Amino acid sequence: MSGPAAGTPYWGPAELPPGPELHGVVTADVAVVGAGLAGLSCAYHLAERAPGLDVVVVDAEHPAAGASGRGTGLLGPRAGPAVDRAVRRFGPRTARRMHRASERAVRDVLELCTRLDVPCGLRTGEQLVATRSAAGLAALARQARACREIGLDVPVLTPAGIRDRVGVPYRAALVHRPAATLDPAALTCALARACAGKGVRFYGGSPLLAVHPGDLVGPELVLPHGRLYAGKAVLAVNSAATALALPVGTVLPLEVYAVATEPLSPAAYEALGGRAGHSVVDAVPMAPYFRVLPDRGLVAGGGTATVPAGLGAARLRAAGERAWGRLERWLRSLHPDLAEVRVTHRWSGRIGMTGDDLPVVGPVRGFDDVWYIGGCCGHGLALSVAHGAHVAAALLGDPQPGEPLPWHRSRAPALPVRGPVRPLLRAYVDTLGRVARHTC
Repeated sequence: MSGPAAGTPYWGPAELPPGPELHGVVTADVAVVGAGLAGLSCAYHLAERAPGLDVVVVDAEHPAAGASGRGTGLLGPRAGPAVDRAVRRFGPRTARRMHRASERAVRDVLELCTRLDVPCGLRTGEQLVATRSAAGLAALARQARACREIGLDVPVLTPAGIRDRVGVPYRAALVHRPAATLDPAALTCALARACAGKGVRFYGGSPLLAVHPGDLVGPELVLPHGRLYAGKAVLAVNSAATALALPVGTVLPLEVYAVATEPLSPAAYEALGGRAGHSVVDAVPMAPYFRVLPDRGLVAGGGTATVPAGLGAARLRAAGERAWGRLERWLRSLHPDLAEVRVTHRWSGRIGMTGDDLPVVGPVRGFDDVWYIGGCCGHGLALSVAHGAHVAAALLGDPQPGEPLPWHRSRAPALPVRGPVRPLLRAYVDTLGRVARHTC
């Protein structure tokens, strides 16, 4: 996440491996562009499994500077559309495989945290997808029915069951496991340090300007002060794909928002799931969510998104002020003890959305030996790590197990994001936000 309205995230800075700017001509076996979770996961798995491979990571800023360091730390199973829509679009067998893959991705992150010994405030707990509205209740009923039909273990909670976990008057909830909460910046920086320890070279402050098919040694990556020639390249650049004119379909940049509070009273902390570390996500699209923090504060996000394309810095800042104000009002509605709680951090940043809610993880058409990862649609904490491992295996020539998942593809659907239709797209996203806020 980045952008003019970015603000200061709750997550503090971490010690990072040195990353000088790339100058002159540099060569590598594999170049990874993007030092977020997807790119670093790819670099880590390459270095882990092929110790002699020369891997270079290049970033426009530094590790964890983007979405991976500015998220809200909700680790839960979700890949693509809600399970009932996945069943309608892909059939029950594929929908089940999609959900199982997202559960595996969560377990892999938990295992990675253990392996790296990450001091990232990791707390395992349940993720509740809950609702206080009639529209959300209908959505949860459809999802619960679909889960039963395809054999997924996703329990339904009554209001009494919810009260045992969080003291907010929700009408129903689905329980997703495995799930956890953590500091995403700490995990990202731990991956960077692990990569550096395995010999991966880092260059920071070096935004990618262009990619050209190579004549002899693979792709050529053009940077402000030099060129990087690699046998293979991985572009873990998310929504920056549009600015680079990569032929990966539309990965739409959206600015999303979050706030964090001072420590809560003991009563509010326990009422909002503090002891067990639960997180709660509302059931309607783009709806708010919350989780507690290790210092007994609370993080809330969602409810509003902004299409930043075509907005100047002043208008984007104004949109951020409105979004943060709505989030603060919503979190104060959760519990009486939150009426006067002080908000200590407000931040925002960019995620990548696609027209069908599915990521894009695959080779870039027209470019030999270039792969792209992006478009996790706000569910990137577990999926990004999984995507990086998947691409590393593909680059090393490992056969991919089973059939491809729907997001193992080279392109997302095209969306009309330029010209006179852009205001319509912005109005559509604004409408989703208003509907979400009304139904919460």
